[in-house]
Amino acid sequence: MTLNIVFFTITIKKREATREEVFHEEMVKELFEETREKQVRMMNQI
Repeated sequence: MTLNIVFFTITIKKREATREEVFHEEMVKELFEETREKQVRMMNQI
């Protein structure tokens, strides 16, 4: 009988966002909100 045991250690470290990434995320959020507002206005007209 053979017993093979393998141990793995996984470390997850939160990555710091760069200024460019933060700016991009903000732009995406703003565009998403604008699009959602437009969709709501269009649905209210129907």
